[in-house]
Amino acid sequence: MTSATLTRIQPGPAVPAAYQAMLSLAAVVEKAATDAGLDRLLVKLVKLRASQLNGCAFCLDMHSAEALKAGEDPRRIFVLEAWRETDLYSEQERAALDLTEAMTALTDTHGVSDEVYERAMGAFTEAQYAAVHWVIVTINSWNRLAIPGRPELPGSAR
Repeated sequence: MTSATLTRIQPGPAVPAAYQAMLSLAAVVEKAATDAGLDRLLVKLVKLRASQLNGCAFCLDMHSAEALKAGEDPRRIFVLEAWRETDLYSEQERAALDLTEAMTALTDTHGVSDEVYERAMGAFTEAQYAAVHWVIVTINSWNRLAIPGRPELPGSAR
């Protein structure tokens, strides 16, 4: 249970140069994904899935809104946690989601299995794989930056 009155330090503003570096990294990674020809909705799904696994409410709120604005079908967001149980996702999206889960849960998966890696390499070019890999690394970093500070969701009041 968390205290509604406890205000936590937000690491971004506390170390502005590091925060700016993270923003720059995110911009470079987004450009790499675009340049590699990755669908922007696939990138949004990756961010959402990693944020679900990490339990980052701030990132889930932000990336859900971005995905909807970008034209994502709400149904695909609603069932993302059970993506394996549906036919709503393309083979490339499935490979990205599988890779996202493996890379996000490294302590559980002990790395990316050969099976997951081979599936990803069958679905992506080398440039696309590298871009997806970086998207996963970046969103996990953002999740780890946000979660301990428990930032308020836009429009919410504590």
